[in-house]
Amino acid sequence: MTQPGQRNLRFKLKAVALGLSLMPAIGLAQDKFKVTVTHQLAEARPSETITIPWTQVNQYLPGALIQKIAIKDQHGKVLPHQVTNIAPQAKDPQGIGIAYGELIFQHHFAAGEKQASFTIEKIDTVAPVFETKTFARQIPERLDDFAWETDKIAHRTYGPALAAPAPAGVTKEVLVTSGIDIWFKRVPYPIVDRWYNKGHDHYHKDEGEGLDMYNVGRSRGCGGTGIWDGKQLHTSINYSQWKILANGPIRTIFELSYPSWDAAGVAVTETKRFTIDAGHYLDKIESTFQFNTSTANPQLVAAVGLNKTPSDKGQQAKIHVEKDFASSSLSQWIEQSGNGAIGTAIILPGADAYSEDSLNHLILKPVTSGQKMTYYAGAIWERWGDVKTQEAWLDYINKMAARYRDPVKVSLSSIGNQTP
Repeated sequence: MTQPGQRNLRFKLKAVALGLSLMPAIGLAQDKFKVTVTHQLAEARPSETITIPWTQVNQYLPGALIQKIAIKDQHGKVLPHQVTNIAPQAKDPQGIGIAYGELIFQHHFAAGEKQASFTIEKIDTVAPVFETKTFARQIPERLDDFAWETDKIAHRTYGPALAAPAPAGVTKEVLVTSGIDIWFKRVPYPIVDRWYNKGHDHYHKDEGEGLDMYNVGRSRGCGGTGIWDGKQLHTSINYSQWKILANGPIRTIFELSYPSWDAAGVAVTETKRFTIDAGHYLDKIESTFQFNTSTANPQLVAAVGLNKTPSDKGQQAKIHVEKDFASSSLSQWIEQSGNGAIGTAIILPGADAYSEDSLNHLILKPVTSGQKMTYYAGAIWERWGDVKTQEAWLDYINKMAARYRDPVKVSLSSIGNQTP
């Protein structure tokens, strides 16, 4: 006969054993969690960038270190990742991750693949250094150029040193413009520093990595902005301030600010925030204009432009221009006589009109002071990548416009039915 005390002891021992058997599962759940990403499109979504606020990561993985985590796809493959430090708090005295912004990684959705799952987990070793696919920096050694690139395309724009007049007796290039230049790459690795280190104008020759063959001048180049008064385009001069907020390996974010200019009697300033992602030909640009207008007419009309004469010096070119309200896009296909065909494009969601001036093809949208205007701009070269024809370029633009309209949805869940 079992005594009451013995029964209690057996019960306690079973409870302890049960608790011990559950501990590995609980510990596992605390060291990893699941990410599910969904979308609605039937088309493939290559290089889809997935972002998770670090505050949410910290809820599932308290005390996780950014250099000691791994992101794995459903096959167990470790994916490159990045953590930004764009956050309201500049410091993190308690070590809980409040100074971090977002955890970033990418996935290539195949056609018909509308859902993908990943795990994010703590690891004991230090995560590897991942391949750099996006990069930006200011170039003080070349008259304050500001240059940026993905593994697909590169750009630059111009700073105050280039706009400054040449001192007496000094030979110096002078160009006043807020247009955006293009550097056409033929390699996936970063070339901005390599080309500038070769010396000015050396990158106008294709030595196997690509070249600068795009004409900007005083135009908008590829995606520069201005204010349209119905007859005339009013534009800023060269950028006056810059700030890099994140710098690869997957995503680079930076801001350029422009001094006040007169737009038909209205003083306007602008700040552009660029977000450039690996694997993409188009950059996301958020322009915020500041101005004062009358109560009766609180908006201005912003214009985003493509240069009408973009081909390189000495190149004969045939230019095809496409305007498509369905994708809110403006694009060019430029067939050059010797350097091959290039494509340029702008996608401006909410655009309601097109126009042009002597220098630019323009796409238009009303803007309110202090509210950002989001658009996308970029280019391709038929000699690099998988876009070889105007039809393929238009197809790419339409597919990217559809992706912007249908951003992926991200949900997080514990593994082992644990809650954060």
